Amino acid sequence: MTADTATTLFEAHRPALMGVAYRMLGRAADAEDVVQDAWLRWSGADRAEVRDPRGFLVRITTRLAVDRLRQIKARGETYVGPWLPEPYVTDFGGTVTDSAERAVLADSVSLAVLVVLETLSPLERAVFVLREAFGHPYADIAAMLDRGEAAVRQLGTRARRHVDERRLRYDVDPARRRDLTERFLDAAAGGDLAGLMELLAPDVRLVGDSGGKARAPLRVLEGADHVARFFAGVAAKGVPDVSVRMVELNGGPAVLVLSGGKPDAVVQIDADGDRIRTVYVVRNPDKLAALTALP
Repeated sequence: MTADTATTLFEAHRPALMGVAYRMLGRAADAEDVVQDAWLRWSGADRAEVRDPRGFLVRITTRLAVDRLRQIKARGETYVGPWLPEPYVTDFGGTVTDSAERAVLADSVSLAVLVVLETLSPLERAVFVLREAFGHPYADIAAMLDRGEAAVRQLGTRARRHVDERRLRYDVDPARRRDLTERFLDAAAGGDLAGLMELLAPDVRLVGDSGGKARAPLRVLEGADHVARFFAGVAAKGVPDVSVRMVELNGGPAVLVLSGGKPDAVVQIDADGDRIRTVYVVRNPDKLAALTALP
């Protein structure tokens, strides 16, 4: 295998490797570092001995991501306010034709799932991602993680149960979710308190992530009245030189708020089909920097 062929092959698998690394870490920058490390391992490997390049690359990426996640957890860093994953640009419609597969991939990268995955052990998270998002057989996952198949099955069962217990799942038609997002945007931008109350579930939650580096609630707000008044207050104060656009992030529609042409916030919702159940707001500038490059 020539160097050019090796590079072409790696680039063909890069989206899948980024998908694994991001789901493992919830941080796009860390995921990119892991994929770059995987490239270094691939470029230095005896590729003549590699019979399954994709499997080889996924195994390397998974192990590197597990190591990175362990390092992050070992540092025990404290985060100011609620934590949310770094928004991640997705476009499954253009790369995955099967609607069922697209739905699974979108769900596995959603903010709601990634928040729950953050509470798993690194190995549980790896098994969950490889099994639930990418459909790898347990035997293959066991080989990737250098663990027995029975132990890997147990990890997978425990991780699946943990996610199911902590995450409410709503099967909402993508078009309906986009419509609710657009209606919410109109009501929030106009400070329409009555319109917001009509859209929000009584027990709606607002989760804001600022990392202490921007203005956002430092605790989860609960209840339609509190959440609606928060957004009405934001509209009353205004954002300098504001503009908004709809983008696809983490497998679903999201609102990108720009101030002076630079990313200021990302707003995304979870809904049950009729009412909004959760509103996520990411304002930590470190997590928005990559969105500057959006066309």
